[in-house]
Amino acid sequence: MFAVKITKAARRQLNAMPDNIERTIIRKIRHVAADPLAPNNNVTALKGVDGFRLRVGDRRVLYTLDIEARSMTVAAVLPRGDAYR
Repeated sequence: MFAVKITKAARRQLNAMPDNIERTIIRKIRHVAADPLAPNNNVTALKGVDGFRLRVGDRRVLYTLDIEARSMTVAAVLPRGDAYR
């Protein structure tokens, strides 16, 4: 299990969402953090930058992994259209 760190910006973005969507996203983040290197259909490595994208419905969770420290840092939780700008 990787430790999950959520940045201030990502926490604000999560808090602005309806509670049911927020809970779903947090559950998916925990699922990926349990074994982030396992194959997962909703996770894709980002091109051009270090990091990954987790797809949860129409939201995208952008995060990085630190394998040595066993930590996952969630940088942003955005709607699909805004995630890649």
